[in-house]
Amino acid sequence: MAPGAAATNGHMVTARTSELLRIATAGSVDDGKSTLIGRLLHDCKAIFEDQLAQVVETSERRGDGYVNLALLTDGLRAEREQGITIDVAYRYFQTPRRKFIVADTPGHEQYTRNMVTGASTADLSIVLVDARRGVSEQTRRHAYIAALLRIPHLVVAVNKMDLVGYDQEVFYAILEELTDWAARVALPDITFIPISALQGDNVVQRSDEMQWYGGAPLLYHLEHVVIAPARNLSDVRFPVQWVVRPMSDEHHDYRGYAGQMAGGVLRPGSDVIVLPSGTRTQVAAIDSFAGERESAFPTMSVTLRLADELDVSRGDMIVEAGDQPTAARQLQAVVCWMSDQPLRPGARYSIKHTTRVARAIVDDLEHRVDVNTLQHQEASELRLNEIGRVRLRCSAPLIVDPYARNRTTGSFILIDEATNDTAGAGMVLEAAA
Repeated sequence: MAPGAAATNGHMVTARTSELLRIATAGSVDDGKSTLIGRLLHDCKAIFEDQLAQVVETSERRGDGYVNLALLTDGLRAEREQGITIDVAYRYFQTPRRKFIVADTPGHEQYTRNMVTGASTADLSIVLVDARRGVSEQTRRHAYIAALLRIPHLVVAVNKMDLVGYDQEVFYAILEELTDWAARVALPDITFIPISALQGDNVVQRSDEMQWYGGAPLLYHLEHVVIAPARNLSDVRFPVQWVVRPMSDEHHDYRGYAGQMAGGVLRPGSDVIVLPSGTRTQVAAIDSFAGERESAFPTMSVTLRLADELDVSRGDMIVEAGDQPTAARQLQAVVCWMSDQPLRPGARYSIKHTTRVARAIVDDLEHRVDVNTLQHQEASELRLNEIGRVRLRCSAPLIVDPYARNRTTGSFILIDEATNDTAGAGMVLEAAA
């Protein structure tokens, strides 16, 4: 009997669960990320017959010689024509044990910024390695970004094992190389699985070709990995997104503050402080689309009513009275650079942190990180896809926590004011008033 299934009166009843695992795939070009996701969707019977028929027809027209399951995720015309992944594609499927959202991210170095976007909310990252080519710089870059983003679980899927004769020595050489490297970036949990996405080995079913591998296939691991709460439930953080004033006859005196809980638990009667003003009050009520609630926690979107009439605006943050974050104008942060125009000391950007926007000046570029050796290098600029540590000075105080403490209040983006493009993604290390 399949996990999560139960027999009732002679009939099989599948017990569905609401538990959700967010997955991001990463790896170098042509490592097989899209094929792996297509294989998961196909073998879990999560695609419609007309979708599969279209993939078969397109594969034949292209002369692939096999059913190219990568076409299930490569939705852009340029992706299908060039056989590469450009944008982040999200796919959804579920098994009797768990629901999944999979972000298929690009492998090309020029699209590393898309990988950062797709991985920013992930519970688990799958980094693929081509068994023929071994560990590449892009493999290390993606694993390093996964560590920076504090993704709780990392799976290294050594793909295309069928093209190396399912040789265990190839697999264990890659395992040893990456294990030594990963120990230096403090990855909390790393698992290695040899697979062939094209043939289906160790993806959903255990491979008969790799009896030497004693672990579980990939899907089993995804179904059973522990999803620890990635959200901070101890520090109350509520960035105000919108002030709700209906101004109708029925609700003429209603004033609420809408937003998404970024940390902690709030209840009616909780003592809170509104930052940056420092005004104290209490939570009078918590409203949601379904009505009043007894509590609010991450990542619920709610509207708070406060006991006192206060001057609260978008960009303010409501926090617990006894646990205040830093209202900082100076930040030390790790930045993943996403712009063709390099970051240089003295440059000015808009900085968006939760619901607050300010201006920021780059005071200093302390160092750049070599993703291969993890050494810190002196640098005068940070170029596209490079990662470095910077010091920023902001025009207005930002209510921040270290990223290690809270992934929402510890992250920000830098915006090029001339083009309005996202230039960089940052993670706060330290903050000072």
